[in-house]
Amino acid sequence: MYTTSVFVCVCVCVCVLGGGGDAEGQALLEFKSNITDANQLLINWDASDATPCNWTGVNCTSNSVTTLDLWNFNISGPMPPGIFGQLTNLTHLNVGGTSLNGNIPTDLLNCSKLVFLNMSSTWMAGLLPLDLGEKLPLLQYLDFSFASFVGPIPDSVGDLLQLETLKLAETNFSGFLPSSIGNLQNLRELFMGFNNFTSLKDCNLVGTIPESLANLTALNWLWLNANNLSGRIPDIFGRMTNLTGLDLSQNSLTEEIPPGICQLLAVEYMDLWQNFLSGGIPEGIGNLTKLIRFDVSQNNMSGTIPPSLGTLQQIEELTLWQNNFTGGIPPQIGDWQYLTDFKIFQNSFTGNLPYNLGSSTSLTIVDVSMNLLDGLVPPNLCNGNQLTELILFQNNFSGPLPDTYGNCSALVKVEVYENSLSGPVPIGLWGSPLMQFLTLYDNKFNGTIGTGIGMATNLGSLLLNENAFTGSIPSEIGQIGSALHKLDMSGNDLSGPIPLEIGNLSSLQDLYLDANALIGSIPPTIGNLTRLVQLNLSCNGLTGTIPASLGALTDLGILDLSYNKLSGDVPAALSSLQQLETFNVSYNQLSGEIPQDLIPFANIEGNPNLCAGSVCGGGNSTTSGMSKTAKISWVVGVTFAVAAILLIVGSCCICRKYHILLFKAGHQGPPDSWHLTSFHKTFIDESEITNLDEDNVIGSGGSGKVYKVVLPNGDCVAVKKLWTAKKDELLLHDYGFKSEVETLGSIRHRNIVKLLCCCSNKDTNLLVYEYMPNGSLDDILHSTKTGTLDWGTRFRIAFGAAQGLAYLHHDCSPQILHRDVKSSNILLDLDYEAHVADFGIAKTLSTAYSNYMSNVAGSRGYIAPEYGYTLKVGEKSDIYSFGVVLMELVTGKRPLEPKLYGENNDIVNWVYEKVESKQELYQVLDPNCSKDDHNDMLLVLRIALLCTNMLPSNRPSMREVVMMLLEATPKPKKNFVELEESAEEEEEEEKAEKKGHGGKQDDDTLQVLIMQ
Repeated sequence: MYTTSVFVCVCVCVCVLGGGGDAEGQALLEFKSNITDANQLLINWDASDATPCNWTGVNCTSNSVTTLDLWNFNISGPMPPGIFGQLTNLTHLNVGGTSLNGNIPTDLLNCSKLVFLNMSSTWMAGLLPLDLGEKLPLLQYLDFSFASFVGPIPDSVGDLLQLETLKLAETNFSGFLPSSIGNLQNLRELFMGFNNFTSLKDCNLVGTIPESLANLTALNWLWLNANNLSGRIPDIFGRMTNLTGLDLSQNSLTEEIPPGICQLLAVEYMDLWQNFLSGGIPEGIGNLTKLIRFDVSQNNMSGTIPPSLGTLQQIEELTLWQNNFTGGIPPQIGDWQYLTDFKIFQNSFTGNLPYNLGSSTSLTIVDVSMNLLDGLVPPNLCNGNQLTELILFQNNFSGPLPDTYGNCSALVKVEVYENSLSGPVPIGLWGSPLMQFLTLYDNKFNGTIGTGIGMATNLGSLLLNENAFTGSIPSEIGQIGSALHKLDMSGNDLSGPIPLEIGNLSSLQDLYLDANALIGSIPPTIGNLTRLVQLNLSCNGLTGTIPASLGALTDLGILDLSYNKLSGDVPAALSSLQQLETFNVSYNQLSGEIPQDLIPFANIEGNPNLCAGSVCGGGNSTTSGMSKTAKISWVVGVTFAVAAILLIVGSCCICRKYHILLFKAGHQGPPDSWHLTSFHKTFIDESEITNLDEDNVIGSGGSGKVYKVVLPNGDCVAVKKLWTAKKDELLLHDYGFKSEVETLGSIRHRNIVKLLCCCSNKDTNLLVYEYMPNGSLDDILHSTKTGTLDWGTRFRIAFGAAQGLAYLHHDCSPQILHRDVKSSNILLDLDYEAHVADFGIAKTLSTAYSNYMSNVAGSRGYIAPEYGYTLKVGEKSDIYSFGVVLMELVTGKRPLEPKLYGENNDIVNWVYEKVESKQELYQVLDPNCSKDDHNDMLLVLRIALLCTNMLPSNRPSMREVVMMLLEATPKPKKNFVELEESAEEEEEEEKAEKKGHGGKQDDDTLQVLIMQ
């Protein structure tokens, strides 16, 4: 009887345990059946297994599931309800970094033993359960960051008394910070940045930061950055003695920094930038002896740097820029041994920089521009040869630039313009191998331009104007090659001829050599610079004729050859310069008649033997046979007639201007009166572009609708009519219009769409562009026309767009970021030349304050991952978007194709998956392109992968992208004879491919290219 009882008991226990395990296994299998496992990582989740404890991502204790860890698995689909009711012993749940979506399952709250819960970086959405704290009392780690939750944070979060880490950053939470957070006595990490908190005065708040946070005495990290926090910073930090990191940046906090903040004796990182803080840096800052980073940039702070700040020996980053600080720089700062970033620009600092600044061998960035500093440049800023940026412009520095900088091989940017620096430039600086920007203008530099300049093969901008350089332009400058985009040597004492080698600078867009003492003839090789937009050789001693080769500069907008000794006629070949707006050949020794096409914008004054149009020949016949008195009378009559015409025109202009001023001042004008502003030579009349027909709509986007308009002369233009603003959106509407006008109106580049003019009245804003007959890249690439784009054409489009973006990033001052790079914003002319378009949300970085935007701009599928959660605008965000465009060109696929990539995946992840899977690499290449182009396509795919690197710092610059594309230029195809000679070899390859080796060959080739 006893034996039987024992047997029954054991059986019952086994059944109970087996049933529990089966229930947990069934729950997990149901979970698997409801999601998509793209990489088959859950392939061993199989019902035939007796226990789920051996399954991937599953751990058990006492044969019961306690851990489900699917971190960063490529799984997607809704989080299925009903499974967590079976996982009652679960203590660790980690589904972060996946593409799971939907609301938090209500039965998750049944897992009352949960200690660790991570759903960060998923597509989870909805509200947090109100009873979260009550149901999960043992929780120690909670991370919902970078998901899509909405609404307020429930007060019950204060019931999670065991909580040590709370991460709710970038979750779209709104409302206010609940004061109940102050109950979490064990909390060590609080990350709540990038939400949308508001102020509620009846919630015991000062501004929007609860004073109850003072109770969090165990806290190590407090991140409340990029919220809507306002009011003053409460003085609550006296008891938070364990705090090592404080980030209140990117808010609207006001008033002074409270003195209690100087009691955070353990703090290492203090970020208070981009607020509206006033007052000075507290004197007590010297108490924070462990401080590594101190950033109060982009505020309204004033006063001097307290001497106590100089005693902090652990500082690595000191960032004070864009404030109203005055006074001198404490000399003790020069002794800092660990300093890497020293950025104090755009203040009113005076006096000298500490002469020993550079004691740190790790110094990488020194930016003290836009201050009132004077004295000598410290000689040891590049002490450890780590310095990449030396930015001193708009100060009063004098004396020489120390020779030590000639040995600083890490330098990428040297901007010391608008000072009083003198003496020769350190010889080694001319050939610095990594240098991209060498900007020395408006100083007193003298000596010669070093022949080592040819070694600076990454140099994109060389600005030496308004100095006292002497000697000749070294021929070695041609060795820079295609990197150089802007060259300005004007306003110096350079002599000798212009070297022929200057024609090797194939990417040059702006060339200024005016106001020197150059002699000899204009090199015909300048005609090789087919991307030139501005060419100024005026005020020299140039002789000889104007080369006909200048007629090849089809993008040229400004040509100034005035005040030289040029002779001969004006070549007829210059008639081909259809973009020309300024043609100045005044005060030379030219003769003959200028071409008819140049007359409207030509200045030929000071050339007595040069004439234009009817003045040539016709004038002589009119006065021939007249007496001297009659001729004088004729001249006087003509003069009076011209004066009368000018008076009438001038009066009209004055009236027009006065009318505009009255209109701007608020005086009532005709409601439908239009104001037209031209940016290029154009004869467009307002009436020709203001009557828009809906039948002629050719596009529509976020900023407006685009119409095709045929002008009376037969030319076509594209007119963008910006969306009419609602009353509460007038400011934004006005900003969008001004942004696009100000950005595009000043740009001259062959790969940037040309804004011809703008036209506006009280209610409507119109932008008039050159018409692109082939539409956008998106139109052709993702339509039935895609077959018309062979790889050679696609490559030219990619290269042209890259050139345009590189111009915006590297050659515009201030730098311009597009912020919405995508295939529909790359327009194609008749020859499929790419033109980057739509600057409605472009951002001009006139000050560093502009680096952060209030909302995410751009288009889904193209937005860089960091942009979505930091809102930090940088050129690397544009580069990511351009990488997506490259992937489109290589694959022929759209950025978002749910049926192909999965509901929450995109082209970048899809391509990376194929690259990682050797068996499927060939699938990324568009079958509409020839197999002969596969190797060339793979080279561009490699560039696309570099551009879309998850880490912005690992992405190349746009200039580097252009250089890489140059190296990836498709090779010329074999001619018929070469094809015959290689027929046998190709036959063998075809046989190998038929045996199944062709795909592997492609895959191996791509693997090699990707790994290089």
